[in-house]
Amino acid sequence: MSNLYWLDNESWSRIEPLLPRGRRGAHRVDDRRVISGIMHMLRTGARWRDCPTEYGPYTTVCNRFNRWSKQGVWQTIFYALTGSAGVVGVRSVSIDSTHVKAHRSASGAKGGPSPMR
Repeated sequence: MSNLYWLDNESWSRIEPLLPRGRRGAHRVDDRRVISGIMHMLRTGARWRDCPTEYGPYTTVCNRFNRWSKQGVWQTIFYALTGSAGVVGVRSVSIDSTHVKAHRSASGAKGGPSPMR
């Protein structure tokens, strides 16, 4: 259970007041446990459905990540943990390692490049 939480007590005390409150519905699952589940899933890159049950229901983990993303909560948490107000002029940065596999004939490999006219 001690390895369950990804944030130490000091970090948690910085972000806890920033979390949304007062939402109606079912009994609220522990925020610290859900945030740890979100961090675990983002770090491993696994499907939300494969989230370990120790972090709560996978639907809760996924829904809270999506809801808080739309509300800008993650940006506030990031700034609270890093102590940074962000880089001037930069709103967001994304690094993508996606690649597209092209068919071997996509560059004219079978007959060579088509003649230019």
